[in-house]
Amino acid sequence: MPSGKFRAIKPEIRIVGIDDGVFVPHTQGWTDVVGVVFRGGYWLDGVMKTEVAIDGMDATDKIAEMITTSPHYAQLRVVMLNGITFAGFNIVDIKKLSELIRLPIIAITREKPDFDDIHKALMHLPESEKRWSIVKDSQQLIKIKTRRGQEPVYMQIAGISREDAEKIVKESSTRSNIPEPLRVAHIIASGLTKQRLKN
Repeated sequence: MPSGKFRAIKPEIRIVGIDDGVFVPHTQGWTDVVGVVFRGGYWLDGVMKTEVAIDGMDATDKIAEMITTSPHYAQLRVVMLNGITFAGFNIVDIKKLSELIRLPIIAITREKPDFDDIHKALMHLPESEKRWSIVKDSQQLIKIKTRRGQEPVYMQIAGISREDAEKIVKESSTRSNIPEPLRVAHIIASGLTKQRLKN
């Protein structure tokens, strides 16, 4: 598993940004998870998709499989997640994911998570202690200002140094305070699932 510093961070570093789509909370079922491959924060190179269970326990493995079976896998250098919770409270273990795919992970959130509220919510779900253990293991938050004049964001990292993660996040935040791979993944995932829910 990679760790420490990159030898160099190229402007066209291959990043996959991953986000989930729209879903009905507290229901049984699944939602789409979309990955978009970007060169830096400018060029879209590809799209990948999987499905995860609402409030399930499969997000880490499903995302790992989606990435490693993609034709883009060999070119990828960094994985970005929109937070560590997908489809409700299907929590991604970022350390395990980094080990499975042998790539560094950067999870980004616009707002600072309230871990007390998360803990309370998890108590109503199966395997609550296991879920909470994953959250605790990943809960170190790093506040970062990506663009001048915009609100800061928060990141959690695995398999990468703070210094390199900050450089990559700032370099790829070309349109807003969120890295472009995540912004586009959100748009695509939301569009897919809204259309599916209508049908």
